[in-house]
Amino acid sequence: MAQTSGNGQQSFTSGSTVFGRRGDNADQISANYFNFIIGMTLCWGFLVNWQMVQSVPPETILAFGFWPFIIAYFLCCFAGIYLFNTSSNPWISFVGYNLVVIPFGCIVNIVVAPYDPEIVMRAVETTGFITIAMMALGTIYPAFFFTIQRGLMVALLLTIVFELFATFFLGSSFEIIDWIVAAIFCGYIGLDWARAQQVPKTVDNAIDCAAALYMDIINLFLRILRIMGRR
Repeated sequence: MAQTSGNGQQSFTSGSTVFGRRGDNADQISANYFNFIIGMTLCWGFLVNWQMVQSVPPETILAFGFWPFIIAYFLCCFAGIYLFNTSSNPWISFVGYNLVVIPFGCIVNIVVAPYDPEIVMRAVETTGFITIAMMALGTIYPAFFFTIQRGLMVALLLTIVFELFATFFLGSSFEIIDWIVAAIFCGYIGLDWARAQQVPKTVDNAIDCAAALYMDIINLFLRILRIMGRR
């Protein structure tokens, strides 16, 4: 939550969401250093995922069964999200970040296994290009992304519901859904980057913002991979 200080400004305390943090903070750093930490934290997550894909056989991940894996996946993700959302300690937030990176890496490992390595690399390159482009747009046109914030959330929820319905009741998937979800996460990358520039520039907030961006980017990559794989 946020508490009001004596001068009427709000300061971050444990419990507030990442992008809702406002006010002065004695630990603030420069904007360049702040963005550098975001970039390095993202690179760490992607490096961990790459190592997992290279060294962990996909069948090992599912050795205990599909549903135990899914339960462990959600528990680990929720624990990580809770840590980096509620902690003002950068080391605790970094632990929370890794608790998200590892289960996401398991999903990436399972998903990329059947694909040709060339297609995977093309998906990586495309995701990287789009990510840089959306971050640039988020910097130039932050007001636009703030206006579409609610629309992105509604669109994502509706798409998830429809995709679950199509999977379990229709027994099929639709390529257009992959395009829609990819577009939604493109919007979220721009939005989360724009929102990251509004929070106090601290090391902890940089790690927390990187965690949110990491999830956007991985979701975008998985959809791009599916789209390219169909072709």
